[in-house]
Amino acid sequence: MRDPYNVLGVSKSASAEEIKKAYRRLAKKYHPDHNKSDPKAKEKFAEVNGAYEIIGDEKQRGAFDRGEIDASGKPRAFGFDGFSGAGRGGPGGSQHFEFEFGGSRSRGGRGGFDDILSELFGGTGASRGAGATRPSEPPRGEDVAASVTIGFAAAAHGTRTRVVLPGGKALDVDIPAGIEDGKQMRLKGQGRSSPFAGASGDAILTVHVTPHPLLKPDGKDLRLDLPVALYEAVLGATVEVPTLDGTVGLKVPPGSSGGRTLRLRGKGLPGRSPDPPGDLLVTLKLVLPDDEDPDLTGLMRRWRDAKPYSPRKGFP
Repeated sequence: MRDPYNVLGVSKSASAEEIKKAYRRLAKKYHPDHNKSDPKAKEKFAEVNGAYEIIGDEKQRGAFDRGEIDASGKPRAFGFDGFSGAGRGGPGGSQHFEFEFGGSRSRGGRGGFDDILSELFGGTGASRGAGATRPSEPPRGEDVAASVTIGFAAAAHGTRTRVVLPGGKALDVDIPAGIEDGKQMRLKGQGRSSPFAGASGDAILTVHVTPHPLLKPDGKDLRLDLPVALYEAVLGATVEVPTLDGTVGLKVPPGSSGGRTLRLRGKGLPGRSPDPPGDLLVTLKLVLPDDEDPDLTGLMRRWRDAKPYSPRKGFP
């Protein structure tokens, strides 16, 4: 992988905010969803993500700048300042290492190497004393963060979607039904691999849900404001309304007033067994023609004069 500073187009003295801005700009530019006709966009997107993983993280950036890890985040070959010696071994035998600690030489097999790992990672090596214990397991890999955006209906019913992790790895993930916007899922073992043969880290996936343009959640129910014509409200009509499963016909009873709420049972959010699904609550909104109609205006004047009534009974 190329130098992460060059990938993001920033200098080594760039601030964290400058690095974040550069990453956002390039990630948006090369996102696969925006470049479906460009087969190289996915590679560039993965390269940008990988670069930001290195220099977008304070610790990773420091390790890279000090030469402790390479551009892909893998530790470089260890060089121990002040140590000297060479590894020796033979067929069928254990590997041996020699290190000089301030002039005194320590020689041993796996235990000597464990002592060094213990100092690096905060454990206690076997060669420190008779009562010391060896680390229970090697350090695990780092977790990574990713996100995915799904539609409102997909979130309600559950779905399987493709997720691209930092570094470009893609996998299909099952999103459970009823997930809410901003919820996180932990994908076990999908993070960075351990440089010391430990368990891989996890991927922390944040799920974003785009709101439905018409349906609004209200607990398990959904609400919909439905525009109806004056003649539909007066005479009655069957009107097509959207649901999570497509459109259905709703019967508007004759003489329906604006603000009346009709219920479509079972057309709300899916329930979790044994709970039933919610309902769709449809509130009627009377809508007059866009252009003034002389016939309608004349009818309303005659009606006002001959058959007046008050729609505001009970108001002060």
